This record gives sequence, C-alpha cells and structure tokens, in this order.
Amino acid sequence: MLKAEHLRKQYSTVLAVDDVSLEVKRRSIFGLIGPNGAGKSTTIRMLLHITTPDAGTVTYDGQPFSDAVRNKIGYLPEERGLYKKNGLLDTIIYFATLRGVPNDQAKKKGMEWLERFGLQSYAKRKVEELSKGNQQKAQFITTILHDPAVVILDEPFSGLDPVNQIVMKNVFQDLKQQGKAIIFSTHQMDTAEKLCDEICLINKGKIVLEGSVKGVKQKFGSNSLHLEYSGDGKFLSSLPFVKKSTVYENYAELVIADGIHTNEILNQVTDKLELRKFEFVEPSLNSIFLDVVGVPSDVIEKEEQQINGTLQPKLVSKHPKVRKALLSLIIAIGVILVPLVVNLKKPQPDWTIVGIFFAVSLFFLFRFLKEKNAAEAEFRNNAGGGAQ
Repeated sequence: MLKAEHLRKQYSTVLAVDDVSLEVKRRSIFGLIGPNGAGKSTTIRMLLHITTPDAGTVTYDGQPFSDAVRNKIGYLPEERGLYKKNGLLDTIIYFATLRGVPNDQAKKKGMEWLERFGLQSYAKRKVEELSKGNQQKAQFITTILHDPAVVILDEPFSGLDPVNQIVMKNVFQDLKQQGKAIIFSTHQMDTAEKLCDEICLINKGKIVLEGSVKGVKQKFGSNSLHLEYSGDGKFLSSLPFVKKSTVYENYAELVIADGIHTNEILNQVTDKLELRKFEFVEPSLNSIFLDVVGVPSDVIEKEEQQINGTLQPKLVSKHPKVRKALLSLIIAIGVILVPLVVNLKKPQPDWTIVGIFFAVSLFFLFRFLKEKNAAEAEFRNNAGGGAQ
C-alpha cells in the first residue's frame, strides 16, 4: 500500500531523518514510535509530501504521490487546526466538502460520527467552546469523514482522557477491519503495544528496531519478570540476579539473569514485599524501548537533582533528631544573645561573655550539623536500596 525507501532530511546542521525505509499494508495498524524529537513527525510530513525529502522515495500502490493520492489520505497533524469561531458541525462539513464529499452526505455522516463520540449535543456550538479532548475528537472526525484508504495520525491520543482513548482505539480497530492502512506516531509504548501489528522505532533520525510487535518482543527473550506488590520496592534494582530493572511505586519489570530459579527470587522478595502478581512474560514494549534507546542523561541528572535538591532537604529537615538539634541551637543563641548585646554596649565590655557566646553557639551548631549529616546519610542509603 504505502512504501517509503531511504528517506533522508537535513535541516541546517540537524539530520532529522537518516535513511528511513518502511512499508505499511492494508488492514493493518503501523506504529511509528520513538522519543520526542526522534524524527517521527518529519517522516510523516515526507510521507505526505508536505516536506520534500533530500533523498528517497514514497509510493502509494506503486504510484508516486499526486493530488489523486492526496484525496485517499486522512491526516491528523500534531498541531491542531480547527476554525474555533465556527460551529462544530459546520466545520466538519466544510472539511469534508474540500475532499469532494457532497454537502448532504457530509452532514449525515458528520452527525453519525458526533453521536459515536458523544458530541451530538455540541453540533451547533462553536469549536472554541469544546474542551481540548473534544476538539481532538472533532479534528479526528474531519480526518476520516471522506473515507480515506490511508489514515496517518500524529500523536492522536494527545489530550484524551482514558475513557476517550478506549473509544479512539475501538475506532482504529473498526478502520482496520474496513481494510484501511493506519499509521500513527506516538511515544506512548503501552498504546503502541496494544494496538499495532507492526512498529518502527526511530531514535535520532534512524530506525533502530522494526517488525511485528510479537516478533520484536520474542527477539528480546522471555526472562522478564513482572511484579505487582505492596511495600517499598526500591531494593529490587540492587538484587544480584537482576540485570535490568524498571521500578515504579507498586509495579516493577525485572530482567533476570539466566539460570536463576524462581525460589531464589521469591526468597529475596517475599519477606520485604506483599506480592499480588509474580509472572514471567515477554518484555513489554516500554522496557524494550528503554533498553534500545536508553534513558537520556539529562533525565537522570534531573531525577538526581530532584532527589538531592528537593526531596532530600525536605525529608532531612523533618528528621526528629535534626529538628531537636536545630531547636536547641535557636534556644541557646536566644538565651545568650540578650546578655551579649547588653555587654557589648558597655564602655568596657567583658570579653569573657563574648567568648562564652561563641563557644556555646559553636557547640550547638556543631551538634546540629552532625545530626543533619547523619540524617542525609540515612536518606541516601534508604533511597539507594541500602536498607534491606
């Protein structure tokens, strides 16, 4: 159906897309996935001939892009573009007529789609009166109302709540059953895993992984352990048999070293966590994504800054011993400060009192810093999984 070969696009010093080839068949959902800035949107614009590639070709059923081909495509761009002052149904009809749909037919089909998305009561309302999610659904309707053979969607789930994401996914499945070729870009790996027949992972303009979702997951093995639990799972990353880990609040995906028995894992886990799920499965697309693309260093630095610069001071300041030492320091300075000021106003101050003030202040300050350092060390050990 749609075939792109060796696409390349460079903007000044930035190579946005580098030798990308892909093929999308009818009756299939193709996921163009990757991190933000990977080159997904640039690739889509070249597929649509919005942007001319520096090299490479794009064909539809073996034919080069043309106006006739253009009318067989439905495109939902990442940047939304509805006329916000116009009525919702009027806007939908207008875009459909631009693609050759008769006015009466556009109105009938427009109302059918508005009913499917629960927007029939908004038909005569201005677009600007709709929420962001409802505007997203309205724009999707304008994308598919002319019954395109190819549907290309750039981040189609942006702005949709979980309920409407399910509605949109059901629509995708219906379009697939009608024989359409669907391409959508996303950085949401769980969505791509559930919806796509095939995926193409782009990073820094290059294809780093492609194929069927099943084939990709099988390629990465089945030694991925999924855990759901109650308790503090930070220690899971530091277990000796864990090669890689993605640990959340109550859920973790662990890649286990070969030759490790289930009992050995359970012995290390069950006394620290209350398990609700313990299952060896194929790795998720999200864990494969992190494995292939990696976590950017700026993300790691940001997380470290959040721990060291935000979370740690808050927790340390609430530590009982630190609060007690700080209170003692404040009281000591307050008690001796008044006599010190009175003494210093005398024609001949008693320097012994001044010395006592500094000695007492240094003593309590030293004790406060000692307790603060001890609390910081305790926090770092707990955060790093040191508390077993």
